[in-house]
Order: sequence, then C-alpha cells, then structure tokens
Amino acid sequence: MKRENIRRQVGQMRRDWDRRALENARHYVATGRKEWSDDDFFAAGEQELRDHILNDLENICQGRDPKSMKVLEVGCGAGRVTRPLAQFFGEVYAVDISAHMVRQARRALADLPNVRIFCNNGRDLSAVRRRWWHRFGIGGRLEFDFAFSCMVFQHIRSREVIASYVSEVNRALSPGGLFKFQVQGCTDTQPNPNDTWVGCAFSREDARKLAQERGFELRYEWGADTQYYWLWFFKK
Repeated sequence: MKRENIRRQVGQMRRDWDRRALENARHYVATGRKEWSDDDFFAAGEQELRDHILNDLENICQGRDPKSMKVLEVGCGAGRVTRPLAQFFGEVYAVDISAHMVRQARRALADLPNVRIFCNNGRDLSAVRRRWWHRFGIGGRLEFDFAFSCMVFQHIRSREVIASYVSEVNRALSPGGLFKFQVQGCTDTQPNPNDTWVGCAFSREDARKLAQERGFELRYEWGADTQYYWLWFFKK
C-alpha cells in the first residue's frame, strides 16, 4: 500500500509541476515575481550561488579546483541555479520531474556544453545512471563531488520520496562528498494531501535520523523551524 501511495503522489507531483511549467514556469520556480526577464531570472540564480556556494567553498570543494568537479543538482526547474552552477563548476548534471521544466531549462542553457539535464521519475537518479552507462559503458562509476538542491524538497509531501533521493545521492557521491540541501522546517505546517506545494516538515531530530539512516553525517544545519532549513550531509 505504501508503494502504491508513493506512486500516486509522484504522479500527482509530475502533473502539477508540468501544469505549473506550462502556466508560468519561472514564477513557480521563484515566486517573487510573476514575470521574469532572462537577465533577472538568472541573476537571481547567481544570488543563490553567492548565498549558498561561494561562501561555503571549504566544505563544498574541500581543496579541489571547482572546474575539476562534477556536480549534481536535484530539482533544476527552468535552470535558474543550473546556469551559475555550470559557469562555476566543471560539469553539472541536473534532474527535474517535469518534462516541461526540463525542456525550458535545456533551451535556456543550450549555450553551456558542460550541462546535462534529465527528466527523472521523481524519486531516484536512474535517468542519470542510464545516460552515464550509455556514455561510459555498463559498470561505469557514476560519481559526483558535490550535490545541491534548493527550494525543491520543501514541496515534496512524501518523507519516503525525500529519503529515497537522499539515498540515491549518497550512492552517487564520492566518499566525504557533501550534499547540501534545503527542506521545509516549519513543523507546525501540515501538507495538504491534495496539493504538491507544501511539503513534509523536518525537525532537527528528523534531520539527524535521516542522515544516520542514509549513510551521512549531519555536520551543520541552519534555519531549523523555518521554511528554509538547510542541511549539510557529508557522505561517511
């Protein structure tokens, strides 16, 4: 029954985000404006890079040259953060559940040859693995140096789906690599079972338990009890 519930939730999530992408993709990615110019939309992504990447390079790069790093982005939407990530790091692999979001992101980032964007199934990285194996052969090791997700998990109301993504990222990260991501931290906010906008909330204890069960060390956290609860998960 739980598997069937997850399947239904993921299906609804895909339908809702495809609808949002067709209606006004950039607004639903960043709700601060109804209409975004290209310059302003990607400038907002550059601000996310400054806020969450450039001021944290010791944890993210761990002494490596950013241009030598392979990075994974979970939930790329229309490519707002993907573009600055690709301008800073060597290679970026990005996934999103919405085919219409992926189409817009690919079109907007077509000038960047170091970006690969995939429409995934909404719970794992199998789409990336298949392309990786097509490129490098079955058995080729899919390995990222850093993984990032911003304003994505706050919309997922299934704790099991989020845990599945965390497990998948652990599987794909290099030893000691960082998965830096943000979840809903307002534990007094209850998700609507008929909606895919407000996701399930994580307390500090929930976050520690998630890290422990999925092979990570929760080394830092910021914004507990808020909508923007940031977690630093280092692969053990």
